[in-house]
Amino acid sequence: MEIQKLRALLASRPAADDLAGRRRNMDANAKTFPLDPAITVEAVSAGGVPAEWTVSPGADVGRVVLYVHGGGYVFGSILSHRHLVAEIGRQAGVRTLALDYRLAPEHPFPAPIEDSLAAYRFLLDSGIPAARIALAGDSAGGGLVVAALVAIRDAGLPQPACGWVISPWVDMEALGGSFVSQAGLDPIVSRTAILEIAAMYLNGADPRSPLASPIYADLRGIAPLLIQVGAAETLLDDATQLAGRAGAVDVPVRLEVWPEMVHVWHVFHPMLAAGKQAIADGAAYMHAAMVD
Repeated sequence: MEIQKLRALLASRPAADDLAGRRRNMDANAKTFPLDPAITVEAVSAGGVPAEWTVSPGADVGRVVLYVHGGGYVFGSILSHRHLVAEIGRQAGVRTLALDYRLAPEHPFPAPIEDSLAAYRFLLDSGIPAARIALAGDSAGGGLVVAALVAIRDAGLPQPACGWVISPWVDMEALGGSFVSQAGLDPIVSRTAILEIAAMYLNGADPRSPLASPIYADLRGIAPLLIQVGAAETLLDDATQLAGRAGAVDVPVRLEVWPEMVHVWHVFHPMLAAGKQAIADGAAYMHAAMVD
């Protein structure tokens, strides 16, 4: 089975003990999963934040997915997620803007939220209507999508069409029961690792700050959400609790729990049919939401 081959691949990858090594390992995705040469890539400053446009042939450039990558706010980059972002844009038939937001510990909370808000303002100032923008992100980026939606609301800006969050991390304290129940199934995320990177990101801030742990945020009035999570994830409870909190204040939510899938399985879509299907589902959701 494909998922078993993926697990074997993950087990064979060399581990890094230091942050620089972990950053290099994650950015190696760019070599493991090279970009289709038909995709156009263009660097841009999005409100002062380094970013990258990707455009597939025939894409509607008047509609945009703003993507914020995962990596616990301490690693991950445009490079590590370029192939995923490009595939999202290709399947949705729109332009994508991948954000290279500032990382901790050099730039701790709330730097990524400030950068996401700046990039969203950049899109609006560029003449793209909010209804033609979707926000998407994975892991920490999934939590960042929710925090950004709250920040957008609090700044008095119009909400985008929707938010798509993949394997979201929304609780800095990692209190979900799935950190115990799924610990033996998840080959990527452990509670120990989560608490380690949370400390780097928070830099002494309250772990229950609503924009750091949006599980505690007032989610009233934010854009509709699609939440996708794997059944084998320690972050399963983060996703299900987020869906409950959002739904309880009348935010339209669609929650998908994918059997057997591991953390952000979408990254492995070149070798995993379920990854490509999950992207297709997310792309269709966003495409349907981005209407005039």
